[in-house]
Amino acid sequence: MEDYDLPRDALFLGFDSSTQSLKATVLDSHLNIVATELVHFDSELPHYKTKDGVFRDPSDDGRIVSPTIMWVEALDLMLQKLAKSGLDFGKIAAVSGSGQQHGSVYWKSGSSAILSSLDATKPLVDQFGDAFSVKESPIWMDSSTTAQCREIEKAVGGALELARITGSRAHERYTGPQIKKIFQTQPEVYQDTERISLVSSFVACLLIGAYASIDETDGAGMNLMDIKQRAWSKVALEATAPGLEDKLGKLAPAYAVAGHIAPYFVQRFNFNKNCLVVQWSGDNPNSLAGLTLNKPGDLAISLGTSDTVFGISSDPQPRLEGHVFPNPVDKESYMVMLVYKNGSLTREDIRNRYAEKSWDAFNKFLEQTPPLNGGKIGFYYKDHEILPPLPGEFFGSHPIISCNRKSFFCCISMTPPIGIYVRCTYLP
Repeated sequence: MEDYDLPRDALFLGFDSSTQSLKATVLDSHLNIVATELVHFDSELPHYKTKDGVFRDPSDDGRIVSPTIMWVEALDLMLQKLAKSGLDFGKIAAVSGSGQQHGSVYWKSGSSAILSSLDATKPLVDQFGDAFSVKESPIWMDSSTTAQCREIEKAVGGALELARITGSRAHERYTGPQIKKIFQTQPEVYQDTERISLVSSFVACLLIGAYASIDETDGAGMNLMDIKQRAWSKVALEATAPGLEDKLGKLAPAYAVAGHIAPYFVQRFNFNKNCLVVQWSGDNPNSLAGLTLNKPGDLAISLGTSDTVFGISSDPQPRLEGHVFPNPVDKESYMVMLVYKNGSLTREDIRNRYAEKSWDAFNKFLEQTPPLNGGKIGFYYKDHEILPPLPGEFFGSHPIISCNRKSFFCCISMTPPIGIYVRCTYLP
């Protein structure tokens, strides 16, 4: 740390803006945890009436969104919690974070002026009520843009060609198809959009009081970026919407400095004016960085709201399944990933239905089940699945799901309506 001329008592603040909550962790220069806080959207911000942090639109099959302003108020509440904990914001040398991948935010024309002139006597939520041209942000769970996906693929020469350029074929949750849907169905809203951010760059915007760049790794999850050049793809942009590059702004490496903390936070919370805001990135790229995967062939499994398997490759060959992103910490390699939508929410749904809404009860059933479950396995999809692309609400008689323990996979055999038998296999 001395190489960076940091004070010995310097602190570092990290955020995680996920689907269901905003988390904060403060570390010292020895990577010891100094403080942690969490804001759970459903329970602590109940006036937004979200379920699991989202709205599922009953009138539009597959449309799943979150109220953008809720994320602003969550940051307000988080900083209040950290202040009440006694955290000395003046010691924080740098701030960064991760955001759920593929969620997008649409800044209304004139919002840059709001960002640059924040009033430190007022909460953030009171100042951004009219800042967004789209009030409800499409998120990674959305699957309402199938038509736009096919149109984009056709325009660039096919699904495989789009994957070759951008790292993935067109996926409903990706920002490009979401933008195209807005342009086609609400052209006046698209015209009134000054800047488009991802969830990750959006919160960085709030922190620096200006538009922050989309980082190159999270930007690869948009079907808009040339992964080899780490630049916007002209052909993908043209296939999506007119004038889009100006609305996206410039890209930046995931490890670049976005700017200094905005005066608002210096005045309201006593941050040091020299505190750096490092580019935010997506939750999965940050997981790769945090787990220190550093050579081709390294693999990791992340069990969260979505389940992912990711690793590093020096020479990826994008296909119709899976995803390729630039490595967030190494310009010479790439991140490869598989994503499964039915993760923790599906596991919790099974627990709630058959194990008294208790992981302890779940574990008791687990202990009663013979190994390998009598050879009976199946699959359970609560929501429209990504891989393989199958509809939600599929109730197999013998599901297999992953359990609440990070290093286990659980087999579940059900005998409706009440019988349930489970068994876990340890993954070393």
